[in-house]
Amino acid sequence: MTERIRVGVLGASGYTGADLVRLALAHPNMDITVLTANAHAGKPMGAVFPHLGHHDLPDLIKVEDADWDAVDAVFCGLPHGTTQEIIGEIATARPEIRVFDMSADFRLRDPAAYAEWYGHEHRVPALQREAVYGLTEHYREALKAARLIACPGCYPTATLLALLPIVGEGQVDPGDIIVDAKSGVSGAGRGLKENTLFSEAGEGLSPYSVARHRHAPEIEQEIGVAAGRDVIVNFTPHLVPMSRGELVTCYLRLAGATADDLRETLIERYADEPFMRVLPKGAMPATQHVRGSNFCTIGVFADRVPGRAIVIAAIDNLVKGSSGQAIQNMNVRFGLAETTGLEQMPLFP
Repeated sequence: MTERIRVGVLGASGYTGADLVRLALAHPNMDITVLTANAHAGKPMGAVFPHLGHHDLPDLIKVEDADWDAVDAVFCGLPHGTTQEIIGEIATARPEIRVFDMSADFRLRDPAAYAEWYGHEHRVPALQREAVYGLTEHYREALKAARLIACPGCYPTATLLALLPIVGEGQVDPGDIIVDAKSGVSGAGRGLKENTLFSEAGEGLSPYSVARHRHAPEIEQEIGVAAGRDVIVNFTPHLVPMSRGELVTCYLRLAGATADDLRETLIERYADEPFMRVLPKGAMPATQHVRGSNFCTIGVFADRVPGRAIVIAAIDNLVKGSSGQAIQNMNVRFGLAETTGLEQMPLFP
């Protein structure tokens, strides 16, 4: 008999929550039993997201009204700060529930780093220490026994998939990494913000959170693990006037290797990974080639500057950068085929 996994989605009125629901509806093992969205409590999902209105989904409710006895797994798409308190309550009341957190609350292993970047002490530090970082391709074995999985941010996902293998092999200098990152506006969330209004974000390209983006310590944490030492990464994000998509361009100093060596390392490392595509020499990653999918494409180029290389990665920020990766982690945790429910091809054009 096919295993059925009863799923709750917290923050279902946000973009990541809605994409989680979209993907879950096509997953043969997932039954959505709880949907929360405090500001929209009492509404059917179709009233908030009409594209999901023709499905038999539970109405949206407040988090405090959720029946945790009705779920086996929880996907959390709530803002940081709020998330840790709710997950702490779930872990106490129902420790057998598996939690896949898509917020930033459990990604940083160092409580001091969390307090520095998020402005307050972590409220459930014991759970923070327990969390497994959910970059599937690099933490698969640890995920299999985890109770709480901290799904990576979208920028770290693209950056780390591109860099961890070559940093781990010592082929680039981890102390000289520049990441120029660009994301669709959905990455800023669904809340009303001046810089994401159509008249502000349309027909233009703008940097934001320069030298202070909260994904930087997450990137540094994982590259530091691969390098075996602390690192600081030059990371600058930009908003692009499109709904979806993310592209990171990483400028690297080589360490006794060539750009071809980097490409071969990535090809070898990801040869058996179903969602990873290392492109042939000269081929360019592009967001339109991964849109709506759980794929990540990577290209490697020799820089004109001697001794340097450029590695570029593209993902869909809402799928591989969030909800799709969360479902990929769920598949691993529950012993399902990792590609289950995630085999849709990119939408093009």
